[in-house]
Amino acid sequence: MKKKPDKYDKELEKAYADLKAYNDKKNKNKNDLLQFFVGLLMLGAGLFMIFQNLDVRSSWGTGFWHIGSYSLPNGLVFLPILIGIVMLFLMDRKIFGWIVLSIGVVIVLAAVIMSVNIRWRTTNAYIFIIMFGLAASGGGMVLRQLFKKN
Repeated sequence: MKKKPDKYDKELEKAYADLKAYNDKKNKNKNDLLQFFVGLLMLGAGLFMIFQNLDVRSSWGTGFWHIGSYSLPNGLVFLPILIGIVMLFLMDRKIFGWIVLSIGVVIVLAAVIMSVNIRWRTTNAYIFIIMFGLAASGGGMVLRQLFKKN
């Protein structure tokens, strides 16, 4: 003969289901945080290995800075900075001197950045796959956790 479930059994089953749902959600949040940090670690390791295999060289100081087919001597790049400094001391409205000085600094920074050459060092396919595989899988894990719908 089967016993009819009473109201206490139903309440106990409901409490058990609520507790199980709470624990599942809590464990899921811990797992999400762990996946985020493991992905971040993998992304960092992959990018570190990639950047270790790049050679950065500069052609600054070879005598000329090229703008298209026109080339300037390296010292001529500093001319706007010097003109800006002179304008700061000579003019009453110093805003024009600051503008010319700022333009000169931007030109020098652009000249230095444009003179950089980046070359890939020779490596074997195994290391290449590990480097880009770590970066891609780690980036994927981080992005999945960042853009996850709750």
